[in-house]
Amino acid sequence: MMLDTLTLRVFLAVVDLTLLLLFYFITFRRTRSAYSGWWCMALFLFLTGNAAYLFDGTAHQVWANPGGNVLLVAGAASIWAGARSLRTAVPKAWLLAAGPAVTAVASVLDQPATNVWAGGPVYLGFMGVLIGLACRELFLLDHNFSRVHRTLAVGAGVLAVFYLGRLVAFLADGPEGGVFISIFGSATTTIFSAVILVVASFTMAELSNEQLTQDLRARATVDGLTGLLNRTAFLDLAEHELSRTGTIGSLVLADLDHFKAINDDFGHSAGDAALKAFADACTSTVRSTDLVGRYGGEEFILLLPGVTPQVASGIAADISRRLEASRASTIPRLPTVSYGIAATGPGRADLPKMVAAADAALYQAKSLGRDRSVLASHLEEKSA
Repeated sequence: MMLDTLTLRVFLAVVDLTLLLLFYFITFRRTRSAYSGWWCMALFLFLTGNAAYLFDGTAHQVWANPGGNVLLVAGAASIWAGARSLRTAVPKAWLLAAGPAVTAVASVLDQPATNVWAGGPVYLGFMGVLIGLACRELFLLDHNFSRVHRTLAVGAGVLAVFYLGRLVAFLADGPEGGVFISIFGSATTTIFSAVILVVASFTMAELSNEQLTQDLRARATVDGLTGLLNRTAFLDLAEHELSRTGTIGSLVLADLDHFKAINDDFGHSAGDAALKAFADACTSTVRSTDLVGRYGGEEFILLLPGVTPQVASGIAADISRRLEASRASTIPRLPTVSYGIAATGPGRADLPKMVAAADAALYQAKSLGRDRSVLASHLEEKSA
């Protein structure tokens, strides 16, 4: 038995509403991510747009048909915005509003009271283009961004091609033509849209779960104030780096001098600003292959693979100069920094011994008046 278009549209509305409720309460409220918010918006607009088409053939068609076109195009624009938010800033508001606005004008001027397909070519064109733009944004994401974003990209691409195919058939064959009705008619589109929405919603939910897991993993390894590695993550990565055969390098312990005075004189916000300033000075000075972490309080730790202690001392001086140059009105006085530097010994590097040696050198730097670097090898020479 063939289902009529009205029944199929009611079915699509039920599917849409179910997906919207599930996605909102299970995914969006848990992640609050921008792209899941845009997807909720798209589902809502598709729901209301398809509901408006239920008034086709009634006296309300004059407003319901253009309204349905506008809402569906706005839903496609939301899909584009959501996909773009995964990679960069969302499109400007006027770009998102352009499609719905043009669709509204075209639909209103095309006798919507009697013409079920009022504004049809414009509506179909914008649906294909906007969903195609979403497909492009998803394909531009790094291949390793997630396990499922390519599936979303393929689904968006298929849907975009379908709508552009509808546009070509509409222009070539007309809405009453055999090709358009049999391949791209309302019944086919409704079923196809329902399948795509279900697949896309579950894929979006999986993507949200992946991103939430990655965010939690990042929070477990990153210091929340400075954005550097936290102590545990640094030591794990440093141990792995030093375990590599033939790896040489230097370990640097850095301590901000008289840091307590910064907090006492100017408040903890100034202290936080000083910590961030030092972290920025470190990351802008060292290489991308170096490890930088917050060891605790106002103490920081760096592993510089392939760097001798003498070169590490020069890097420490560069960090201090960069810190000094970053003075700003928000930080009344930046502290100086003392450094203790230890090198990997012959054979397999022992990270705990390196940390202990750098700590002893740091203590010596403090004893000598602060604002300087001391090499652990110099302490060993003196003791010998």
